[in-house]
Amino acid sequence: MTALSSTLSQDDRDAIASAIATIETHLPFLIDLVTEERAALPKMGDKTRAFVEKAYEVGATNPDFLPRWFDVDEMRKDLELFQDLNRISMTLTQLQDLIDDTCMLAGSEAYTAALTVYNSAKTNGMKTKGMEAIVQEMGERFRKSNKVSASSEKK
Repeated sequence: MTALSSTLSQDDRDAIASAIATIETHLPFLIDLVTEERAALPKMGDKTRAFVEKAYEVGATNPDFLPRWFDVDEMRKDLELFQDLNRISMTLTQLQDLIDDTCMLAGSEAYTAALTVYNSAKTNGMKTKGMEAIVQEMGERFRKSNKVSASSEKK
């Protein structure tokens, strides 16, 4: 596994925040659905996409049989928006996966380093004035998790 040795400068953090704000600015119509709304909507996936595209072609070339209230142009706009947002979503999903994996590795490396510090402090630092209280404080992280797992095992 690759070791990670990177940082983000304040300029980089600011630029990333600005880029995200720019994306949000260019998507002012984004909607935040609640769980019930998401569940109630018919979903368009890979199989459904071909059906929708074919239905649009049929409706656009044969508008005479459609109900008067049906707006083919609105269907085209919805389909194009779906296609555009789906491309953006796939790109952002890939980026999110990379960020998640890198965050996990950075956290793992930081935690592993913290364990080394803690174990070294327990083993070698107890002779240093005031270190015992610090080691005990750091050790609370392990005592709490042991109490929780011990109590859940009794149930």
